[in-house]
This record gives sequence, structure tokens and C-alpha cells, in this order.
Amino acid sequence: MYPPWQFCSNYSGLFSLLSSLFPSFRVLIPDVQKLVDQSMPKERSSHRQVSGGYVYTEYHPMEEIYQWMTQIQKNNSELVTQHFLGKTFENRTMYYLQISQPSNKPKKIIWMDCGIHAREWISPAFCQWFVKEILQNYKTDPKIRRFLQHLDLYVLPVLNIDGYIYSWEKERLWRKSRSPYENGTCYGVDLNRNFNSSWGSVGVSFNCSSDLFCGSGPESEPETRAVAQFIKSKKSDILCYLTIHSYGQLILTPYGSTTKPPSNNEELMQVAKEAAAALTGKYGTSYKVGSTALILYSNSGSSRDWAHTIGIPLSFTFELRDTGTYGFVLPADQIQPTCEETMLAVTTIIDYVDKKHFPNGAVVLTSTTALICHNLLYCLNLLTSLCC
Repeated sequence: MYPPWQFCSNYSGLFSLLSSLFPSFRVLIPDVQKLVDQSMPKERSSHRQVSGGYVYTEYHPMEEIYQWMTQIQKNNSELVTQHFLGKTFENRTMYYLQISQPSNKPKKIIWMDCGIHAREWISPAFCQWFVKEILQNYKTDPKIRRFLQHLDLYVLPVLNIDGYIYSWEKERLWRKSRSPYENGTCYGVDLNRNFNSSWGSVGVSFNCSSDLFCGSGPESEPETRAVAQFIKSKKSDILCYLTIHSYGQLILTPYGSTTKPPSNNEELMQVAKEAAAALTGKYGTSYKVGSTALILYSNSGSSRDWAHTIGIPLSFTFELRDTGTYGFVLPADQIQPTCEETMLAVTTIIDYVDKKHFPNGAVVLTSTTALICHNLLYCLNLLTSLCC
């Protein structure tokens, strides 16, 4: 028999080996390589979206996402600003978008990041969809209009830019960043094991060849440091931290490194269940809710756990579609339904945050509504005097 690691480049051989060792082992995707080949986008013009409008039902390479960020700010300058966050190991610029309605009152922040794992393409697709939906609907949707009066939305469309580009150009199922270790004999860190929350304690690897390699220390990677430093500088204003992943159809609460629940576990679970119910209401997609350690697996150094430990009360990981039929290579025809249902879940969470922290802000009187209320009050007083 060949040593087990020699099967790693041969999926059928690997499946045969696993089946012989573990009789209950099931193959969800019989030919992963075929599925990867089919999922790779065909030749495309890097400026295609400029002439035909940005297509939100397709996956986009990083060059197009950069262009989209520039264009979305230009087209929505009254609401959107693009900000420098940091540099990746390969010296690419990390930008986040701030969606902010002008106000003379102090505002709080909702943070969302996508694409911390390179191969999870549906994640950046959702961040872009989310921005698009907010900008298209804030004038007509009372819920969005209300929470934008009190909350600014900070969106990082792709956290792991180097890895994301590598997954497009070299290896579709690449997960990690691209920093070299051991004199360039192996590359990349799992950035979601690199945050300073019980770092290196469970569910990680110290082997730089592993997909779960946690780095040389907490925040050893420039991408992790950029996010962590920024979040720490704003932590007193950030009320909710959302990080979008795939796959598994889960809404995960802290913690991954311990089964001991956080002090506000009841609230976290209530909000997550409401979000999952809203999501299910669209297409019937079923999501599990719970702490990472209890319903998925134990891990340490995640951004979700870290955000909660530094004092951000609501912190959630979304694991989007599906449950293993396509896995990380979710077909493009599932982008729209995935994003539509996830939008309902995310706005449910944001709406909860808004109503909790701004309970008197549900009704905002404009000059028109104030006049209507004044006239109604006058009529009510007149009727009362006539009846009496």
C-alpha cells in the first residue's frame, strides 16, 4: 500500500483509502476536480461590468471587486466612502466601505467582513450583494432607512485578498493567506486561527503545510493585524461583528475554544434564532444555530471569538450554503437565492441592534408627518369637545 499522503493528489485513491479505513465514510462529491473545473468562470473582460452594469449573480475576480468598490463610491458619494485598512503580505491594498447617512448625532457601527478564507467565493459575493441592496433600498425600505439614522455599516468585501486571487489563478480550493514560512517551503496562514483569542490552544495546526496553520503567533499576519488594530480603535462604537463564511448553513455564536457560554449567551442565541427564522422564510433553507464548539468543532483564534472577548457584545459567524453537495464550489446560479435569504437574516440582526440601542428612534418625525400629527390631534380635541 502507498503511504496515505501519496493519495492526496488523487481523489479516487484517497476516497478508496478512507472507505477501507472508515466503513461509514461517505463521499458527498465523487469528482471534486470535475466540479472545480466546471465552476471556474470562462474568459472575461476585466472591464465588462463598466459597460454592462455590475453583475451580482456572478463571481468576480479581485480586479473587478476593486473596480466595483471605486464605482460604488462614485455612484453613491452621498452615502459611501472607501477607506484604506492596510496592506496584505503581497502588498495589495485592503479597503473597506463605510455606508453612512449624514447625521449631527453620534452613531454606532455594524462591522461585516467577507472572504477570510480564499475558496469561499460566495462570501465576497454576499458582501457585494449586501452593499447593493442597502444602497438600492434605503430610500424606500423603512427598516433600512431607520437603522441608517443610527448605525454606520462598515463592510470589508475581501479580507484575504492574496489568497482569493490565488484561488482564481492557481488553486481553486486554496484556503489560507499567502505569506511564506520555513524559507518558502510552505505558504499561508489560516487567518481565522490567527486572532488573539485563546490563540493556538485547540483546533489548529503548527505545521505550516496544514490548512489550519495558525501562524507564528497571534496577529502574526498583516491582514489579521490590519483588521484587529482597526476594530480595537473603534470597539466602543461597534455593536455587532459579522463575519461571513461558507459552507454548512450555520449561524455560529462564541465560543469555539470552550463550551463555556458567554455571559450574554441567551441574547446571542435569541438573535441568531430570529435571524435563522427570517432566512428560512424565504426559500425554506434550514440553518442550525449555536456555539461553534457545540455544533461544529472546537477552534481557537477566530475573529468572531476575538471580537466578543474585546467587548463587542454581538458577534456571529455565518456559514452560507450549502451542506456539502457543492461545498466551496457553490454554482453561480445559487448566488442570488443565497444572498436574498442571507440578507433577511443579516438585516434582522441589524434591526435588533438598532431597536435595542435606539428604542425611541423607531418613528422619526419629518415636517410632513409632524403637520399630519398636529392636524389629527386638533381633530381629536374637537371631537372630544363635541362629544362632551
